[in-house]
Amino acid sequence: MAAVVVVSSMSSHASDPESSDPASQASGEMVFRGSEELVSSQGSDELIAAVGTHGGEPETGFNPITGWGYSREPLVQSTLFKRDSQANLINDLATNYTVSSDGLKWAVTIRDDVKFHDGVPLTAEDVAFTFNTAANAGGSVDLSMLEKAGAIDDYTVEFELNDPQSTFINKLAAIGIVPEHAYNETYGQNPIGSGPYKFVQWDKGQQVIFEANPDYYGQKPYFNRLTLLFMGSDAAFAAAKSGQIDLAEIPASFANQTVDGMEIVSLDSIDARGISFPMQANTGKKTENGYAIGNNVTSDAAIRKALNIGIDRQTLIDGALNGQGKEEFTGVDKLPWGNKEAIFEDGNIEEAKKLLTEGGWIDTDGDGIIEKNGLKAEFTLLYPSSAQERQALAVSVAEEARKLGINIKVEGKSWDEIDTLAHSTPVVFGYGSLDPTDIYLRYYSKSYTPSSYNNIIMYNNPVVDNYLRTSITSFDQDTANRNWQLAAWDGETGFSEKGDSTWLWMVTINYVYIMDNDLDIGTPRIQPHGANIFGNILEWKRTGN
Repeated sequence: MAAVVVVSSMSSHASDPESSDPASQASGEMVFRGSEELVSSQGSDELIAAVGTHGGEPETGFNPITGWGYSREPLVQSTLFKRDSQANLINDLATNYTVSSDGLKWAVTIRDDVKFHDGVPLTAEDVAFTFNTAANAGGSVDLSMLEKAGAIDDYTVEFELNDPQSTFINKLAAIGIVPEHAYNETYGQNPIGSGPYKFVQWDKGQQVIFEANPDYYGQKPYFNRLTLLFMGSDAAFAAAKSGQIDLAEIPASFANQTVDGMEIVSLDSIDARGISFPMQANTGKKTENGYAIGNNVTSDAAIRKALNIGIDRQTLIDGALNGQGKEEFTGVDKLPWGNKEAIFEDGNIEEAKKLLTEGGWIDTDGDGIIEKNGLKAEFTLLYPSSAQERQALAVSVAEEARKLGINIKVEGKSWDEIDTLAHSTPVVFGYGSLDPTDIYLRYYSKSYTPSSYNNIIMYNNPVVDNYLRTSITSFDQDTANRNWQLAAWDGETGFSEKGDSTWLWMVTINYVYIMDNDLDIGTPRIQPHGANIFGNILEWKRTGN
């Protein structure tokens, strides 16, 4: 899944498979199967990378409490658990964990040999402080199930939950631990952690510099200095071509370029792009914030189903993504909880038109747009204006929809604007996590809150709700996965196209990078939403080629 594909290159790319020590893995774990001026030459132990496209400069600084490092390697901070190249959860700070029989108390023991970058020992008090603070801050990680965390002793922390969610283990791999003694409102500007790299300086809008932590408890990194440049994709590609940087994320449109001394690498991902379909009709209702609810076109199942089966996903990939992606049908096709039985044949225009006609959608005035009871089959499709690939996908979907007589008007907006419109207007969203809680928050009826994107379509199916609750509270992984799958399609209902056709899932994108051909990035981690190119930074080295 996280395959490294050399798209174009002047030399072969070395890749060393990562070894995994099963003895180091936690018991009970969930297992996944299946700058203004640039430096023109770098030392062999220095890495300069441009990261502006995804996972770039954080607005609130390098603070895990507000989202830095979520689903990615935080570099500065350590996490309790992390993932190997096969997405198995393995120990980082943690040495073991236990869960009470009712699933409401989790006890995690941690290493006793870890110090923060300022020399102060890391203890269970810091872990408890981190999670309590994160839960109260309402950051990127959903911690609504956490009642409180507390230190039992210096190296044991206990988490008390208000809901026995087996997926809580994933939260323990998502949040970097911060020092209670050095945490304040400006922590993100000058962070202290216990991870493999120490923060050196942040030139806002330009770069951040990290240096290797000489006291790191784990494998020492090959690169002693890591400089991340915040720049647009065009500038990053130009800098790479001129030899000023070692690695840069680039748009899919550059994937076929050839650059002397460098190679272009494409990484598969689980980062899915999908279109939300407001499920309710527009009856004048508004959210607590005063935003309109519902859409009279997308609330019609025939429209949703026709778009799902009528568009050709490979056409989207070939055009909008320059071939850098894979077809996606449920949002989680590639994950252990994906349901293969929910996958269907797409690009079936005739069947899609038949569904529309049977649903009462007919072009009565000959303008090429079907209508029903005087309502035109047209709606606005929003995408974040800064996301080039989402714009391209939106335009391509609109072109495909015209073949069905559906008129989609594409508009780019800021996220602040999208916030006010998403309850009534379809949006091109991106999701991709190794935590199945994402499914729960997307489709569970009671997960909806007006201040988040949780169940933004206001989906409500009691049968699906039952599967989702069974999944999230089951500590037997086979049982959990089977119920996640049934929530998509159980033969009669589900959130997938074969059931209620709640979303239009289109593609999973590839992450494309240009890098020096003597840079060995080992075996990359599974690439989630937002990418995690530095997830295995401790494996990286130069080969001297």
